[in-house]
Amino acid sequence: MSRTGNQLARLESEEVARGVRLLLARPLLAAVQDPDGFDLIRRRREPIVKWFDYYCGWRVHVEPRAGYARLFKTTQRPDRTRPAPNFDRRRYMLLCLTCAELLSAPTTTTEALADKVKQAVKLEELPSFDPDRRADRSAFDDVLDFLGQLGAVEINETHLRADPVIITRLLAAPVSPSIVDSVEDLTHENRYENAHRSLWQRHSTMRRLIDDPVVYKEDLTAGQLAFLSSPTGRKIVQTGIGLAGCTLEERAEGFLVVDADAVATDTRFPDDDSHAKVAALLLLDRLARGPARFDDLVEEARELLTKFRNWAKAYQSDGGAGRLAADGVALLEAFGLAHNENGTVRRLPAAARYAVEELHD
Repeated sequence: MSRTGNQLARLESEEVARGVRLLLARPLLAAVQDPDGFDLIRRRREPIVKWFDYYCGWRVHVEPRAGYARLFKTTQRPDRTRPAPNFDRRRYMLLCLTCAELLSAPTTTTEALADKVKQAVKLEELPSFDPDRRADRSAFDDVLDFLGQLGAVEINETHLRADPVIITRLLAAPVSPSIVDSVEDLTHENRYENAHRSLWQRHSTMRRLIDDPVVYKEDLTAGQLAFLSSPTGRKIVQTGIGLAGCTLEERAEGFLVVDADAVATDTRFPDDDSHAKVAALLLLDRLARGPARFDDLVEEARELLTKFRNWAKAYQSDGGAGRLAADGVALLEAFGLAHNENGTVRRLPAAARYAVEELHD
């Protein structure tokens, strides 16, 4: 192959790797959010689609005219620690009702939409929603902001225009929620019922490795461990992760996929972009000395808030120390760095990456 051919091949592999990681970070990527990222995925969609299908068993749909790309991620382990930003049960309820109303009337105003959601809440006998109440209006605005970030709605002053196609792509479940009785049924994938066992081992193992910050061996199934221990399985995993532009780190306790450019990461740690992340890092230093009762971590948080009274003002009210400690511990658990069991929090092996080292002259 000529020098020019080598350069073109290297450029293609780099772009495919970046496209894979962009979709891992943002499974619904719209051109209005990231025009350069969407253009890359559009141009390299064939190898990107093949990567996800072969290594993870996930579908990717790219719609150039509509201007979006959708990675349909499926898991048998729904992660309740990673909801949409700031979303609670109430906001999820409003999200579902808002999307349903926008499908029937994609062009409207924010006030008219809020009124329709209010009527839908009454009709379905759900917890009351009053857009004149500050808390309810804040929750509704969070829903509209979330849909706007996804490119599903566009708001111009008070006028709103929705994209029904993108709204219908929000749900990634392989089975319609209207015909199932449980979350387990919602994530059921028929393709593995009659497939060879190695197919499920490959897909389930890769899903764990690229979707979780840390994967401990004790949390893997016997089949997944056997797949990773075999020469063939190990080569498949290393090749797939390498094609995505990442590297696989293995320790005695487990595995960690590292994206040096942090493209595939939807949230980072350590990071100072939130008070909870700063507190989590400080609590991790405390856990380095041994397990701690959650109440002790609350005291640590209270001392932190007392020492820096102009910091983390959202936590400076009554009960703020408990909320800050809870948010910090939740972050540590989400990143596989700590575990809270019956009120006792202990550090997990991956936390050693963030240990404080003393420098000596």
